[in-house]
Amino acid sequence: MTYENLDRKLVNALLDDGRASLRSLGEDLDVSVTTVSNHISDLEDEGIIQGYAPTVDYGELGYDVTAVIQMKVEGSALPEITDRLADHKHMVSVYEVTGDHDIIAIGKFTDTDHMNEQIKELLIDPDIKESNTSVVLNTVTENEQFDLDFE
Repeated sequence: MTYENLDRKLVNALLDDGRASLRSLGEDLDVSVTTVSNHISDLEDEGIIQGYAPTVDYGELGYDVTAVIQMKVEGSALPEITDRLADHKHMVSVYEVTGDHDIIAIGKFTDTDHMNEQIKELLIDPDIKESNTSVVLNTVTENEQFDLDFE
């Protein structure tokens, strides 16, 4: 039996159903449970699969405001500020970027007052030279992942 593309097939199957059992994955991919288990372990060890988590609709939980925060920072302060943003409870994504800004962070908040309060706490840092906050009016798509292509 050849296992060409098995890892990609496993990743795609887990993207479709992250709670699939080893047995059902083996049946769907026509391989043994042991083979599935070994390949998933390897994918986890290599850092390709980094965990299994539910996709949460924050809006349904009362976090109705999504903010996109762009920041220009002093170069030497970039790691400290990105670490602080990454540790912030309401930030769901933090990116170091090229272009006019150095950081883009995306946060979820219960309302605009909550957003304003949280963002002001973050932006008092003197190493943040400039910031621009945009409030998302309509979420078209979010937290989407895509199936891997086969070579």
